[in-house]
Amino acid sequence: MIGSLIAKGVELLNPESIYIGPELAPDQIEQGVTIHPGTRIRGRETLICRGAEIGKEAPATVENCFVGPEVSLKGGYFKGSVFLKKSSVGSCAHVRDGTILEEEASAAHSAGLKQTILFPFVTLGSLINFCDCLMAGGTSRKNHSEVGSSYVHFNYTPQQDKATPSLIGDVAKGVMLNQPPVFLGGQGGLVGPCRLAYGTVTAAGTINRKDEHRPGRLIFGGAARSGNLPYKGGNEVRNIGRLVTNNLYYIASLHALRHWYVNVRYLFMSENMPEPLFKGLLKTMDGCIRERIRRLEELAVRQTPKFNIKPLEKELGTAEAGAVENPEKKGKFLEQLNRQIAIYGNDDYIRVIQSLGADHAELGSDWLQEIIDSLVEQWRDLFEGLDIR
Repeated sequence: MIGSLIAKGVELLNPESIYIGPELAPDQIEQGVTIHPGTRIRGRETLICRGAEIGKEAPATVENCFVGPEVSLKGGYFKGSVFLKKSSVGSCAHVRDGTILEEEASAAHSAGLKQTILFPFVTLGSLINFCDCLMAGGTSRKNHSEVGSSYVHFNYTPQQDKATPSLIGDVAKGVMLNQPPVFLGGQGGLVGPCRLAYGTVTAAGTINRKDEHRPGRLIFGGAARSGNLPYKGGNEVRNIGRLVTNNLYYIASLHALRHWYVNVRYLFMSENMPEPLFKGLLKTMDGCIRERIRRLEELAVRQTPKFNIKPLEKELGTAEAGAVENPEKKGKFLEQLNRQIAIYGNDDYIRVIQSLGADHAELGSDWLQEIIDSLVEQWRDLFEGLDIR
């Protein structure tokens, strides 16, 4: 394998120190990839595309990941994740299943990610734990949503559940790459499940526990008020209606994002999005949806008989999930999108999306938002007695 890779133009720096699993075929690592000493690459599904660089700052392990063109994974452990063109992660990373970094998204050193979706340009600082959330916002590498260093998304409760996914920005508007950024200040945290609107700024050191649906708000606060109160454990969950609502919107948003991938990303298959990378993206998205349903079901088991868990997987988990689409809006949006692709080509996803006029971008957002709203509306009956808004 090592000899085959060198012969095809893969740059292996000190080949004797690099491990390539025997289950990989040579075509799973493309010409022009650079692999630094101490790297371990394994997993039957692993794909590493042209121009990617692995292990520049520290030893790296890549296992069953789909690594797009010109991606930089500088060191650490990477498993079951997708990295699209020019995304990057610093050394000492711990990136696990269900993570998707879209174009030019990045994380600095010592980032812990799992079931994390970052839209293009989103930037994470150092020493961050940012699992079980989706973040969007921003228009470029200079105007991007950012998470400050030493930030935590709190995704585990005293009741031992992880039905805690947070939407920072949203899918319907976020895919258009035209929204104001979100800024989460360093040494702070977000208690999931939570939803934050575009333009939200949280001051450094702030722990945010509440949704903010109004755009352009500054949230600030210090440590929680001190106290020492009797505490009795158990399965009872406060604000169960809000918790379930946020989970449903998150799952519906993932379904809408899958619709976007199938109908829009599909049109951009090229050297920058080869078919195996696209398939890996869809497979990972399906895994993200299953994970969120599983976590909601675990919560439901402990909350029975408040709601019935039996239909959750069937109703929430199918590929189409009973989504109601507006064919007229979808058709008009895709028609205009194809016009832009004819002008700019299908190898520059960001340029084409950002070339859409405001009216057409709004049309596409409306198409996706109606999918989300229709799903949440359909799922209300599964949670009779809860205030699902």
